[in-house]
Amino acid sequence: MYQVCVCGIGGVGGYFGGKLASSGGNGAVHFIARGEHLRRIRRDGLTLKTPSGTSISRPAAATDNPEELPVCDLVIIAVKSYSLPEILPRLKGIIGEKTVILPLLNGVDIPERIRSIIENGCILPACVYVGTHIESPGVVSQSGGDGKILFGPGPETPDFNPSWINSLFGKAGILSEYYTDPYPPIWMKYIFISAYGLVTAAYGKTLDEVYSDLGMRETVRGIMGEIESIARKRGVNLPGNAVEISLEKAKNFPPGTKTSFQRDVENGGRNEGDLFGGTIIRMGNELGIRVPVTEKVNTLS
Repeated sequence: MYQVCVCGIGGVGGYFGGKLASSGGNGAVHFIARGEHLRRIRRDGLTLKTPSGTSISRPAAATDNPEELPVCDLVIIAVKSYSLPEILPRLKGIIGEKTVILPLLNGVDIPERIRSIIENGCILPACVYVGTHIESPGVVSQSGGDGKILFGPGPETPDFNPSWINSLFGKAGILSEYYTDPYPPIWMKYIFISAYGLVTAAYGKTLDEVYSDLGMRETVRGIMGEIESIARKRGVNLPGNAVEISLEKAKNFPPGTKTSFQRDVENGGRNEGDLFGGTIIRMGNELGIRVPVTEKVNTLS
């Protein structure tokens, strides 16, 4: 029987955590949440609304204190990147030598950020495609995306066998795809979300408005090109038309769609600016790659 912990029961963590906790034969699934959301989950369970229906799951435990949980076989981390320095030290007690850590965060340096704090466990680089949000305390709603996890081995464990995780996800009805080289899909997602996120936040425009405006679209293209140069210098095997593929993805979203980074900036408080503009600028400096478009837009958001 597997011990599974989902840390961060927001839109992403709530979607995958809800599916895992609802399925039979997956062992004990534990949630780490906080505030009123946690209180409602403890009282009523987690309600997950998807296009295929509504389900209510009751985890083995729901807590804001990881120290209450056992050492886990799988720890899914689904918090915002700015919460990592706060939550990772508290997870050390549930991460053993063989624990698999699966981070479902945006960003291309998340495994490195985790490893700088967590010494144990096997970190699998990953990214996720799902459109979800907390509808109300205790309720998570899926509004789009395939709900798919893309993951693969890290440099520390190139021969990792994913069969038990694939089985776990399959029983829960979670779509997943294991890549022997997970970095191209991770960087392809990053090219899209970083460039459009920075520009939509900087100019207060939706995805369709940015794409329809020639000037803003070229700014997005410029940031994408800078990220592509960094990725290729780091040896990432991107497709030859990576920028054009990423640029055109905006057409797949309904009119009026805002990026999550844009919404966070508009709402005030903490946001993932360091994950986007900050990371691009740092990596560019480290590799000797100029990123003037990113630097300009980053100052606006």
